Amino acid sequence: MKEQRIPFLDYIRVVACFLVMLVHASENFYGADTSGLAGNMSMLANESNRFWVAFYDGGLGRVSVPLFMMVSAFLLVPMPGGQTMTQFYRRRFWRILPPFFCFLLLYSLLPLLWGGMTWEQSVADLKRLPFNFPSMAGHLWFMYPLISLYIIIPVVSPWLERASAREERIFLGLFAFTTLIPWLHRFVEPELWGECFWNQFTAFWYCSGYLGYLVLAHYVRVHIQWDKHRRRLVGWTCFLVGAAFTAWSFWWMGTPGQLIETPLLEWSWEFCTPNVLLATFGLFLLFTCIERPRRMVTQVARLSFGMYLMHLFFLAPIAQWTIGDDAAQPLLPVGLAIPAIALLTFVCCLLTTKLLSLLPGSKYLVG
Repeated sequence: MKEQRIPFLDYIRVVACFLVMLVHASENFYGADTSGLAGNMSMLANESNRFWVAFYDGGLGRVSVPLFMMVSAFLLVPMPGGQTMTQFYRRRFWRILPPFFCFLLLYSLLPLLWGGMTWEQSVADLKRLPFNFPSMAGHLWFMYPLISLYIIIPVVSPWLERASAREERIFLGLFAFTTLIPWLHRFVEPELWGECFWNQFTAFWYCSGYLGYLVLAHYVRVHIQWDKHRRRLVGWTCFLVGAAFTAWSFWWMGTPGQLIETPLLEWSWEFCTPNVLLATFGLFLLFTCIERPRRMVTQVARLSFGMYLMHLFFLAPIAQWTIGDDAAQPLLPVGLAIPAIALLTFVCCLLTTKLLSLLPGSKYLVG
């Protein structure tokens, strides 16, 4: 069956892939350890780092993951008529799991070649693989909620086929309310609506998480019939308000020269928070105004999964080369260094994925 291409979704895939790299490029300027990525503790070296990380990582980059979720959901729900759960699982999981498993192994073994990890760390990572991602592949966390969405799609698809716009809005209202939970946990009450040490499933558990973005994608596709002017107006308003708050929240919490727990610094950067939801909805609406396909965009979009999987292999050395020895005084001004790292990583991943895609059986490596 010929793959369905919707032009604006290809644009989103390309932009979201770049934004993921922008996020990880930014982490080099506030992570408190030598890995280049933000760990449990963070520290901002100066006001310049504080501003540009807030702008690039918060204001722009935080929408990347929800955009990917919405792209997946936009095409997959509701399921085609007559398709069974088994057929759906077979088609979707054969597409993502072989490359995913390949890169789980690569991140556990390949750094041994250049001394990027010890044998002890490699063995520990390999033992961990049945349960979670390896230590040098933190970005692969995304694959697990994506798998979860694929698992639940055959369950929710029949409801979405029958649901009215009002019924979907009710669910989306509940989902929007649950995006307050990270803030309530941090600032009001650590245990909410039934949470306790013997129960993590709250009263709103099944209305929360990335399922909300799945329903939102379906709602945009089926029930929003606005003209381009209204989409642009609402889209720009929602994106700018959400992105501005996301950027401000990091800038407000960060103090240069002081160690701070990363979750506290990133207190509104979780992907299911009101500001990220608002910015994601707005940007998705803006992309829906694109109707004209571009061959280059389509070609890059086809390679974006492999680019995402491999990008940390390139980003770390590129960041080291671009920054030098001190993130407080990088070789390039930080406002240029962050997008430069992301862009160079993007180009290297694009070329590598394109070359790998020419090999027989490449779909099992790069999708």
